[in-house]
Amino acid sequence: MSHRIIQIHIRPGAGDLAKKVKLIDNIVDKWPVGPDGLGYALLVPTQDTQIATDRLQELFLKSQILRIVIQPVEAILPKPVEKVKTEIQRSEDPASEKIKSAKTTRVFSGISRDELYADVSRGAQISTSFILLVIFSTIVAGIGLIENNVAVVIGAMVIAPLLGPNLALALSTALGDLNLMANAVKTMLIGFLVALMLSFLLGLIWGIFWPDELNSPELLARTIVGFDSIALALVSGAAAVLSLASGLSSVLVGVMVAVALLPPGATMGIMLGAGRYDLALGAGLLLAVNIVCVNLSAKLVFLFKGVQPRTWYEKKKAKNAMIFYIIFWVMSLGLLGYAIFLRT
Repeated sequence: MSHRIIQIHIRPGAGDLAKKVKLIDNIVDKWPVGPDGLGYALLVPTQDTQIATDRLQELFLKSQILRIVIQPVEAILPKPVEKVKTEIQRSEDPASEKIKSAKTTRVFSGISRDELYADVSRGAQISTSFILLVIFSTIVAGIGLIENNVAVVIGAMVIAPLLGPNLALALSTALGDLNLMANAVKTMLIGFLVALMLSFLLGLIWGIFWPDELNSPELLARTIVGFDSIALALVSGAAAVLSLASGLSSVLVGVMVAVALLPPGATMGIMLGAGRYDLALGAGLLLAVNIVCVNLSAKLVFLFKGVQPRTWYEKKKAKNAMIFYIIFWVMSLGLLGYAIFLRT
């Protein structure tokens, strides 16, 4: 079982930290940090990280907490013995009664909401590195598709700069975070625009000088979309979020290959540049299917995992966003399915 260390540092006068830490359930070990009694470290199983951090924020006011730091643990020696508690320990503090309700927030093991937010929100940031990754992966994907080089295309898939904003968009609605949602949409649009313009230039050049190379099987394969494409994108998108939320980031590499967004986007731009509009429409339809399915399945997994804000007011906002979000993507998927039906 994996573990996390949660360090909390409070401001002077915030209360007896050592006493309040005892109110938190399922702690493997704990120890003071610093000589002033204002810092404590908790060793908890990974699946209990969210419960412990939420509990700490219930025990102290926001202004009393200086910082909470969450760190992954590589190994523990000697191996800790997991404690199984059949009864919740109660104290004279009325706040301890909230432990029961806190326990219901866990569905199954995974990293905490805050760790997930930190990982996913980075994909919604527009930076020089993001733009360069989009440019490089578009060039790699475009040349690989035109030259029918599967290994090169897979290399572009693994870079996968456009998957991040889509996952950030799904998480933003789960948490009701409008700022993250706006950043994710802006980053995704800019990324796709850069990829489309660059691939359009590739298609324009190849269409003039080497038009026969645009009949590459790898390229033409991205212009064909069927109902199996919907199933693949849904499952792959769900696997991407599940692996991310469970802390299994290494699994993401395989998922990125399966649900790659950039190759069909590059194919669309290449075919537009070459003047093959019917094939560009097929690639665009495949791209739209992948985007819709990734976002829909990601939202459903976040919902199943119980990823939600901590406070009731934030939960209310997130619930409203979630309902609209799911309806929107389900309707979009229905329209795309109808479009696929008309093309077959």
